[in-house]
Amino acid sequence: MAQLQCIIVTPEATALDQPADFVALSLDDGEIGIAPRRAPLVGRLGFGELRLRRGESEQRYYVDGGFVQVAGNTVTVLTNHAVPADQVDAAAAAKALQAARKRDAHTPELLEIRDRLIAQARGRLRVSRRAKGSKASH
Repeated sequence: MAQLQCIIVTPEATALDQPADFVALSLDDGEIGIAPRRAPLVGRLGFGELRLRRGESEQRYYVDGGFVQVAGNTVTVLTNHAVPADQVDAAAAAKALQAARKRDAHTPELLEIRDRLIAQARGRLRVSRRAKGSKASH
């Protein structure tokens, strides 16, 4: 069976480079699943979860926006941050969400910043909750 090669690159390092049977990503406008032999794609990532499935195992990451490119059987993710889901600090994300909601947003630029901070914090919270839920089911 064909496999994908999933590569996650951040400004600091290559965070992941491994084969996968299936990859699911949060795009700006929803989630997408990528299987081997998928048509080429370039997409803008949202703040959320990246899941890699290989056989019966699954890995989860929080991905902080960026872009994805699918070419051949290679999925390349360019993002500011990629954190294993079990390392996402839910309490810190909740605190960041609370602070973001309180930010002044009296100009379009400040509104855009506030909305991005809210989306990032919500994404981290979702990933953290799903990671805890998947551990409980195993």
